[in-house]
Amino acid sequence: MRITTLFTGLFLFATIVASAQDISEHALGLRLGDSDGFGAEISYQKSIGRYNRAEFNLGWRDSRQFDAFKLSGVYQWVHQLDGNFNWYYGVGGGLGSVEFEQVPNGDDNDGLFVFAAGDIGVEYNFDIPLLLSLDFRPEIGILGYDGFDNDFDFDIALGIRYQF
Repeated sequence: MRITTLFTGLFLFATIVASAQDISEHALGLRLGDSDGFGAEISYQKSIGRYNRAEFNLGWRDSRQFDAFKLSGVYQWVHQLDGNFNWYYGVGGGLGSVEFEQVPNGDDNDGLFVFAAGDIGVEYNFDIPLLLSLDFRPEIGILGYDGFDNDFDFDIALGIRYQF
């Protein structure tokens, strides 16, 4: 019985290792979406292991109504689906700041905010150093700015990154 269990475990481990795909050491590009990501974000991914990476995103907006920035970081686990297709999931968080234009007799609703985030998505790793992804990053406000605190937001985006 022990030998059968041992061989089953080794077979499953070998299958997972054989079907896994290495991820790029670095990737830099854009994450294009909306919601509270403030539109386009500069995105950087750094490999941490063979199947793990950290992703950092910086989004900002300078408009007539408000000025804002948001910095997020997510730790991701990457798994191969088929060929050059991967799927990934992760957890993380970030912080940001928003400053609204002054409105006469209006509330001053500016401030710093902190949030927790998850991440799940799919990506295609081209044979050239190009990586396309589509992901969903739910975010929940932890503290700070009233417009984000205790609020749940969905951030869906298309990522285009150069790998090096």
